[in-house]
Amino acid sequence: MSSIGAGAGGAVVGAAVAAVAVGGGAPPHVLAVDDSSVDRAVIAGILRSSRFRVTAVDSGKRALELLGSEPNVSMIITDYWMPEMTGYELLKKVKESSKLKKIPVVIMSSENVPTRISRCLEEGAEDFLVKPVRPSDVSRLFSRFLEVNLKAVTMEFLT
Repeated sequence: MSSIGAGAGGAVVGAAVAAVAVGGGAPPHVLAVDDSSVDRAVIAGILRSSRFRVTAVDSGKRALELLGSEPNVSMIITDYWMPEMTGYELLKKVKESSKLKKIPVVIMSSENVPTRISRCLEEGAEDFLVKPVRPSDVSRLFSRFLEVNLKAVTMEFLT
């Protein structure tokens, strides 16, 4: 597993994370939610290789508990199909919360179902990734995320 995220995309994202940290912030904190221990380990490995702080939990319920006590989550990446609470239900709860709604949520699934993807995006998901998630998926996603954060840090610095 040590080769996960070792490509050029991981290096680019890692440099961008370092640039945000130099701007005064800590590395972005990502909450990874998946009931599969293998998938949790893969996504956490990809994110950590790009210098993100990662907390991994096994259910939507645990994610909500963590979000209630951890104010500094920068993004949520969640599986779609999980017992007790689906990733879609987690997305809806996050977007309905005045405290959490600004946190970007990315849904992952091993099934490429266009109606499901559309429904998640319409509900406010930042993106929908089809598993297996690759380092290039994370690079693309976080390049956009970090670009927005770099602009915010720059604007804060200039004012």
